[in-house]
Amino acid sequence: MGSVAGATEGLARKSDAIKPFAGKTVAVVHAAWHSCGSYQVNVSQLIAYKALGARVISIAFMDVPGPPAPDGGRWPRYLEGSRDLPADRRFFTGASNSAVWTISLLKDGWWPLIHGDQATWLIELAKRAPMPEGVETETIDLVHANHYFTLPLVERLIAKRRVPIILETQDIQARQFVLRNQDGFFIPPYVIYEDMLAAEVGWMKRADVNVHINAEEHAAFHRLLPGARHELVYPAVAPAPLGAGGRAIVIVASNHYPNYLGLRWFLEKVLPLAPGVDIEIYGNIYEGVRSRDAALYEAHQRLFKGRAPDIGTVYANAGCVLLPTTDGYGLSIKAVEALSSGAPLITTPAAFRGMSVDPRTLANVAVAERAEDFAAALRDIHARLQAGGADSSRATTDSRRYYDEAFSNDAYARALAKITVPMVCG
Repeated sequence: MGSVAGATEGLARKSDAIKPFAGKTVAVVHAAWHSCGSYQVNVSQLIAYKALGARVISIAFMDVPGPPAPDGGRWPRYLEGSRDLPADRRFFTGASNSAVWTISLLKDGWWPLIHGDQATWLIELAKRAPMPEGVETETIDLVHANHYFTLPLVERLIAKRRVPIILETQDIQARQFVLRNQDGFFIPPYVIYEDMLAAEVGWMKRADVNVHINAEEHAAFHRLLPGARHELVYPAVAPAPLGAGGRAIVIVASNHYPNYLGLRWFLEKVLPLAPGVDIEIYGNIYEGVRSRDAALYEAHQRLFKGRAPDIGTVYANAGCVLLPTTDGYGLSIKAVEALSSGAPLITTPAAFRGMSVDPRTLANVAVAERAEDFAAALRDIHARLQAGGADSSRATTDSRRYYDEAFSNDAYARALAKITVPMVCG
């Protein structure tokens, strides 16, 4: 992907004359995740507020108990994966291991969790996350929170201060929990979707504005919470560098359960129908396949390339990018990244969920729902690439143009400014 520093500088130059947040501090509160779509959304938030003149701080919340932040447990891996986070100051917090065995967490957190109630579990962890050392010295003018479960932490952060809160929901989390529960071990009586959704919506009421990153999510929450303010704002996603392409056909995926489901479908149903076609699979999805289906991983081990030092180079050199999405909810950040590359794409309709475009209208995108059709498109692009059909004009492809219109840093900063400037600057 393009460098974070480059994106920040480029957007700042374009908005030099408009700095409504000069002298203000914005706190972006988010889960301590990396190498995933949510992390890219957090990066784009920090870039946008800096471009609007704000000083920005990051407060990362670890969603599992562990040692005191940011040492031990998952923290070293998070720090390594988030070195490019463009914050002026960073803070870290999470519930400690010692909180795990308290009576209150056993009753209010663990008991719901063993029945699959991840919605309540995360709320209880956030309630027990300590304030990061030094954050009390910050004068915060706006909080941009990500995911409802960070709000217990946010409310303690701004206690006794009137600070507006923007909540970016990043999908209906109860749906994600239902998907994750398919990959876990829980005991009956199992929590139902409606109960987790009620917990989520209950906390959303506390935000001043709820920002949603796709049209489906916006409509759903507007129905569920009609008395609240809702805004649809597509996230900015750092663009992949535009390259001349090559002959490689690639899949880029993180170790996320819906990604595993899509990749399993592709390996089991599509690839056998395209004999002789070589595929390269990048990202830590190999970890999920290896742990969930060792036989499938062993059968296709040579295809997995692991983490790429520079994923942007993978996109730039790809002759085609595949998006074999079968499950999931909310906007697919990987799909947006693939769009930005300008490369030929083969995709299922599900990869474009929540977007304002019909992918069939994009000339460099082949859409296939059935495995047979996906394989046919795969065989066709393979033959063209082997014949030397690499594309060198990706800046003007339909997919890149759509990316520029809907998901650029400029578009995102303008949308955030329209919502937040009246709240902070009067």
